[in-house]
Amino acid sequence: MGELPRRHPSVAPVGLTGRARAEAVAAPGPLTFAAVPAQPAARPGPTARPGPAARPGSTARPGTTAPTEEPTPATRPAATPAPSDAAPAATPEEFEQPSSARVYDYLLGGAAHGAVDRALGDRLKCSQPGVVELARENRAFLRRAVRFLLAAGIDQFLDLGSGVPTMGNVHEVVARSRSGARVAYTDVDSIAALHGQHLLAALPTATYTAVDIADVDAVLSAPGVAGLLDLRRPVGLLAFSVLQHVREDAASLVEAYLRRLAPGSALGLSHFTDDDPRTGTAIETETAAYPRSVPRPRSRAEVAALLTGVDLVDPGLVWADEWRPEPGRPAGGAEARGHWAAVGFRQ
Repeated sequence: MGELPRRHPSVAPVGLTGRARAEAVAAPGPLTFAAVPAQPAARPGPTARPGPAARPGSTARPGTTAPTEEPTPATRPAATPAPSDAAPAATPEEFEQPSSARVYDYLLGGAAHGAVDRALGDRLKCSQPGVVELARENRAFLRRAVRFLLAAGIDQFLDLGSGVPTMGNVHEVVARSRSGARVAYTDVDSIAALHGQHLLAALPTATYTAVDIADVDAVLSAPGVAGLLDLRRPVGLLAFSVLQHVREDAASLVEAYLRRLAPGSALGLSHFTDDDPRTGTAIETETAAYPRSVPRPRSRAEVAALLTGVDLVDPGLVWADEWRPEPGRPAGGAEARGHWAAVGFRQ
């Protein structure tokens, strides 16, 4: 019989006194887990308060029932449909302009894109031959980061600037883990949101909201977010290759989200950069065609400034392919790099 998987200390039984943060443990391979906050268990669902009609030995009056409390997002049965946002209204102009979400889907090999997105994607492939590898490496980092956070006890995720939720996205990683974790996707791209709402319609543990992530209040109050996630409990805030679209004051935006989330919440982040001279210039030139904003690559020091107030786990802020690579794949094996990546917990 093979070796049984070790349980991470963050999922130790509730009731260990003085356990505000988990003990550091060694992970297989050269890397080690940093201290991970213990995640509180979801509160048990509310039960009906017995009233006159519910007392033993009494007879209920016709047409009366015992009052019940509304279940919280964390205690709602999995079979209950997820709260939904109104379908976004896409304008004809949006179909005629390339979108970062849909171009990214094309580079990953997805199908939720149009001719204008494929045209820009093909130009990127010609001008920057490693762009497909960069997209795939970033998506691979997403999967590793989400698996890590699931193992650390995070069971609900808020994904900012999600793009099209296919090709190994967060809810698909959750499904493979069989954890039942909840995922609230968000993106300003209404066409990507329409695709997402269609794809997730039958999934009670995931939603997709068309909203500008720069508006923290609008994001956190949206029915697809507030109705699905229990913001009183730790949340995994995910910002994969999205903050380059926030050209000014991205650090304040990250801080605003983390301040509104519960203690023990986590951040998974990747950010486009031109620190590697083999990438950057051609990608910046072509993506200037995006209608909403021209992406702003940031240096490692600038990305580090976005992580103020976050305790990073090993190996810290590194190239995406160096963050806890899959067994058998050496760190730093990519021919070109385009994303800084990190995972950590709110201080």
